[in-house]
Amino acid sequence: MSDLAQNPLQDSLPASLREFGQRIRFLRLLRKEVASNGEAWLPFVMVVGAIAAVAYADHRVTSVSLVYLYMLPLAVGAIFLRRAISYSLIVVCMLLHDYYSPRPIHLEVRVFHQLSAMLCFAFVVYVIQRYIEEREALAKTVEQQRDDLLKDVELAAQVQRLFLPSGKAAIAGLDIAGMMLPARGVGGDYYDYFPVGAGITQIIVADVAGKGVPAALLMSATAAAMRVEANHDRNMLQQVERLNTGIHSVSGSDRFVTLLLAEIDAQNRTLRYVNCGHNPALLFRPCTGTVMRLNSSCPPIGLVPEEICDLTSENLMAGDLLIFYTDGVTEAENRFGEEFGLARLSEVVKRSSSLSAEELMTDIYNSAADFCGDTFNDDVTILVIKCPFNGSPTMTS
Repeated sequence: MSDLAQNPLQDSLPASLREFGQRIRFLRLLRKEVASNGEAWLPFVMVVGAIAAVAYADHRVTSVSLVYLYMLPLAVGAIFLRRAISYSLIVVCMLLHDYYSPRPIHLEVRVFHQLSAMLCFAFVVYVIQRYIEEREALAKTVEQQRDDLLKDVELAAQVQRLFLPSGKAAIAGLDIAGMMLPARGVGGDYYDYFPVGAGITQIIVADVAGKGVPAALLMSATAAAMRVEANHDRNMLQQVERLNTGIHSVSGSDRFVTLLLAEIDAQNRTLRYVNCGHNPALLFRPCTGTVMRLNSSCPPIGLVPEEICDLTSENLMAGDLLIFYTDGVTEAENRFGEEFGLARLSEVVKRSSSLSAEELMTDIYNSAADFCGDTFNDDVTILVIKCPFNGSPTMTS
């Protein structure tokens, strides 16, 4: 009576639920790693079909024993099926061979033959299962180490962002906007700006050779050193010299930093800068429509024991634009291998010079991203400074 009541209930279940129940039964036969990928029924059906084919061949051939052909489906089953199911199939195979094989042999020989085959099958299944388990354990360990590394990289990225300016800049007479986009979660680019005196703002843009965690570590050390130097001494040439000595003493010749250190005096409307092997910043004058390059005057920081640089000065006018960047912008390549280049950057600056600093920064980034298909091979840093010299904002640190 209970069976009659259960059958209509099962028939009334939706097809999706019945299919789900069948899938659950198949999942119990497979190892967890196999059950989570692909069709659950395929490995089991493949193993059962192979065993049936071997049983049929063993029944048809009477001249020789084909019991060892069961080795193939059992080996495949050891890869996909759970341990208990794999060993159970050994017993099934031996029973099929004993029942369907018509060869007349003595009982003692038959028993010995069956036991030896069973031991051989069990050894093969054990070895394969053991190998699979060790491989899965290794994969889990590697995955765990990868997850831990990703967490460490994310933590390093958070620490790195602490060195970058946060929030909207409010510096008297200047409109400033900056961004830094690392290529690998953490990067070797760095920029900063902060007031160092009455109406004077120091600008720092740096690019560490290389990418990833090693570059990020050296970048963090450079950022911390520049903050300390800015509070200690206002002489930019001495700042650069001490920074060069410190980085050269702890890094090899393959680790160096390109640096552009500048000071903007909003009251006297002057720019003083030192370019240590960095990409030339752009000074755009809207009144004349000309773009001036603030070129390098000495080697990168840390490349040679002694750094001898020149301090360059420029007069600024109301409305002037300063564009600082790293080579991730100008060296962005399109699918033809062409670089975005300094000429295209200058054209974007001329075209969008009437925009605010933040809008111009976004326009430069979007132009480079469209050019290279939004695939940058290096860290990208852009710092835009407009010099209205209106003195409306108040200076804050």
